[in-house]
Amino acid sequence: MQPMQMGLLHLLVFSSLLLALCSAEISNKVGVNYGQLGNNLPSPTRSVWLIKHQLKAQRVKIYDANPSILRALEHTGIQVSVMVPNELINAIAVNQTLADSWVGSNVVPFHPATKIRYLLVGNEILSSADNTTWFNLVPAMRKVKKALKRHKVHRKVKVGTPLAMDVLATSYPPSSGSFRPDVSDRVMKPMLQFLNRTKSFFFIDVYPYFAWSSDPKTIDLNYALFESKNVTVKDPGTGLVYTNLFDQMVDAVTFAMKKLGYPNIPIWIAETGWPNAGDYDQIGANIYNAATYNRNVVKKLSARPAIGTPARPGWVLPSFMFALYNENQKTGPGTERHFGLLYPNPNDSFVYDIDLSGETPDTEYGKLPAPTNNEPYDGKIWCVVAKRANRSALASALSYACSQGNATCGPIQPGKACYRKGSLVRQASYAFSSYWAQFRKTGGSCYFNGLATQTIEDPSYGSCEFPAVTL
Repeated sequence: MQPMQMGLLHLLVFSSLLLALCSAEISNKVGVNYGQLGNNLPSPTRSVWLIKHQLKAQRVKIYDANPSILRALEHTGIQVSVMVPNELINAIAVNQTLADSWVGSNVVPFHPATKIRYLLVGNEILSSADNTTWFNLVPAMRKVKKALKRHKVHRKVKVGTPLAMDVLATSYPPSSGSFRPDVSDRVMKPMLQFLNRTKSFFFIDVYPYFAWSSDPKTIDLNYALFESKNVTVKDPGTGLVYTNLFDQMVDAVTFAMKKLGYPNIPIWIAETGWPNAGDYDQIGANIYNAATYNRNVVKKLSARPAIGTPARPGWVLPSFMFALYNENQKTGPGTERHFGLLYPNPNDSFVYDIDLSGETPDTEYGKLPAPTNNEPYDGKIWCVVAKRANRSALASALSYACSQGNATCGPIQPGKACYRKGSLVRQASYAFSSYWAQFRKTGGSCYFNGLATQTIEDPSYGSCEFPAVTL
């Protein structure tokens, strides 16, 4: 063999080896987000066992650097993502010593026994109203990366930050995808430069559920669930054809990055999922849809060879499903507490059958309950005190609801139709319902730190008529 041929052979072997190494690094293993906002969650040891043996997940993301969880993950082979809390970003952005200390305390003691591979700086920072933190995000990421280097773990650990889809100003059609003007130049450009230079990922939370539920008359449900047989969307700018909403959303991010000059940064799905339940005014949140979407997205994400998206065919999309458990202490609408793949204690059982390895055929899954809320609820809904609500906290919640003006609590004043002396629950239920009926359209919720819940049974009594939301 001639020297030139030998050289070409060595180059081909080296290129093949490099490609294999890159493929091994960016694998299509599906992981799970392990949130901890619940007062009934199994122990870290039990949770890690469930992640590995029940869900068959090979990656896990936690929203802090909980030492008990990191110890439970030792020697499991599970790839781990940890997170710098949002509240530390401003301080770390201007203090390298603090970044060094955080990494020294939260990464170094567990590495390499715990396979920490990703260090995420904050969570959905650009969705926050605090724009001071926006502009400190990339400086904090740089300092965290420098801290990893100082502690000699930088070659194993990638730095990134998860963003929500609201980082985009436009997302439809996908080729029009662009970042919001308030962050495009000052945050996204330097962030993409950092991710490109450090060979990291663009972490994005992708929830077709929220896109569909905000416009269910226009967006086909089966298109959102990967179940569409004849609904497609053609991008007029590129001619690319989409068969599901997930790909459409991901490619909008791809085109937004391309517009800023970074067409090849790999995307990581930091969160995706579908709620298994919700409030009466939340359409399509049910076990049938959750199982259908999550099984289908796992099948797509774990496929070999990788499927990619229309704009990036064949690209691997590493991912974390949301979430491990239904978390009963999450705030906001009911869906927030019902994204779990597993119920928490006492049973820690599946909400529905699912295998994150993607290897279980659909025929082996059990029958799902029929969906009951794929159409908007038609009728009245009230907001009342939840069962087992903390009575000592009701008084302050009642006071808050009544302090919002517009005579929210006029009928429960002494001498009025809904006044019942000594009946805190009835007074609070009226106040909650009145508040929600007035302020729902401007963002008011029926939650009150877990003290309230929706009902379709009219709580009115005698001459006391409770205000309701009519859908």
